[in-house]
Amino acid sequence: QVQLVDSGGGLVQAGGSLRLSCVVSGSMFRMLSINPMGWYRQAPGKQRELVASITSGGTTNYTDSVKGRFTIYRDNAKNTVFLQMNSLKPEDTAVYYCNAHRWIAGTRRDYWGQGTQVTVSS
Repeated sequence: QVQLVDSGGGLVQAGGSLRLSCVVSGSMFRMLSINPMGWYRQAPGKQRELVASITSGGTTNYTDSVKGRFTIYRDNAKNTVFLQMNSLKPEDTAVYYCNAHRWIAGTRRDYWGQGTQVTVSS
């Protein structure tokens, strides 16, 4: 069974930093990390959006609103993907979800962490 465990959220003042972690259970990390892994977020009343992603080769991609402030990286030895968030703004407030996926017979199957709340106060 694939399990992604998100952690690291919390309450922080504007301008502060947080580091989110996503641990992928056991042997599944190698399989899932072949494809891009990413962090999504969902604010109240809004759709879930992709914040950052990282490929198996380490290529990263960010949504425009977080470029220069957030960094996604991975530690393969620890089966973990991180999201370092600096210079946080109130508009970054959301539940953040780790995502991984794989392809099974041509169909994409997504796996999600349970989510971790990030609240940025002004």
